[in-house]
Amino acid sequence: MKKSLVVVLFALSALMALPLVQAQVPATAPAQQPAAPAPQQQKKEIKDPAEYNAYIAATGAQDPNQRISQLESFLTTYPNSVMKPDATELLLKSYQQTGNTAKMLETGKKLLQIDPNNLTALAFVSYIELTQAQQGGPDAPQKITEAGELAVRGLKVLETAPKPEGLADDVWAKTKDTFRYTIFDWSAAMAAVQAKDYPTAVTYLKDRVSNMPNDLGTVYYLGQSYLEQRPPVVEGLFWIARAAALAPNNTEIAKYGRSRYTRYHGSPDGWDQLVADAKNQATIPAGFTVPPAPSPADQAHEMLTQKSPEKMAFAEWQFILQNGSPADVNTVWSAAKGKPIQAIAQVISATPKVLMLAATEDDIQAKTADIELTLTTPITAARAAKLAGTQITFQGVPTEYTSDQKANPPVFLMKMNEGQLIGKSAEEPKQAPKKPTPQKR
Repeated sequence: MKKSLVVVLFALSALMALPLVQAQVPATAPAQQPAAPAPQQQKKEIKDPAEYNAYIAATGAQDPNQRISQLESFLTTYPNSVMKPDATELLLKSYQQTGNTAKMLETGKKLLQIDPNNLTALAFVSYIELTQAQQGGPDAPQKITEAGELAVRGLKVLETAPKPEGLADDVWAKTKDTFRYTIFDWSAAMAAVQAKDYPTAVTYLKDRVSNMPNDLGTVYYLGQSYLEQRPPVVEGLFWIARAAALAPNNTEIAKYGRSRYTRYHGSPDGWDQLVADAKNQATIPAGFTVPPAPSPADQAHEMLTQKSPEKMAFAEWQFILQNGSPADVNTVWSAAKGKPIQAIAQVISATPKVLMLAATEDDIQAKTADIELTLTTPITAARAAKLAGTQITFQGVPTEYTSDQKANPPVFLMKMNEGQLIGKSAEEPKQAPKKPTPQKR
């Protein structure tokens, strides 16, 4: 979902149309002007003729490079000029004309030191920092945070910003839309996503998607920001389906959307139809919903109606013990405790006396033990070292278990004693035969 700097500069080029606010100076040097009544809005006035001439020459230069040179000279010669903010803003826009991103960022930051609420500087610096951060690098998180802070400030300034004198209403309206939707909403949203503040990200992304309904990045992150909340918000399924429809060849978006839909709904049934429906829908349908999957407790109870605990695999026991109602948990544990069971598991770690095992696919993938098996007959240290990472068949007697679903990740561990290795697992590993040594002729 990265945006190239070319896109950024194109979006920001609209800002070049903005005249400088309060940048008015007399048509000729002040010494040649008669006194005039004070205007309703105070105008800036350069009193020194030399400073005035230097400013007029710099701002009037048509060639951007020549203008940059003269503005830099003006700001160096007259660092305390009343026109310093205006000259610095024009310098920023002139660097934009030449495509000098580094100088745009540098000048924009200088302008914010002079005028912290300058809309042009807030927009340029926020968007450039965000774009640079999205290219990666050790300072990327800090840049995204700073871009978001500037964007939030920019949105507040935009609420009361007056229309620059001489600017047509429609031009000012389009300029404000560029500030708000293209720049500030995006930076603020990305900073919130980075901070995992998903409700805040949704606020900015909903505002942006209302103006940019076909922007893939906006649609994708809006869906993600709904779905990464706990509990997930069903509206996110529409937006992630629309993102998949907007990018039909993006397998990562499709995979993420399908998995979140399946997790919410309980199966992938209906996902493909949702993607097809969302393709031509720029706004979420009124009353949109997806039937949620049965709760884990309901699923646990359903499992017990289909099969007795004695016929269940260890993974089914674990699910019910973690998620079932007190009555269902008691049913399973009463059937399991103190009775020998046989199962297949992967060894996570081993000592001569205790094996830490993973008996469910999820725990095998996570390399997390869900069984602590105490052996009746200890094995050798050498054999224990060789068992790690291998699959074994074992027998053990459940004695107790711990479960904490609120932990991150959730914790489950069943302890078993009277442990035995079964079948090939019971055999002492033999040393691999050596390759025969070629005979010399």
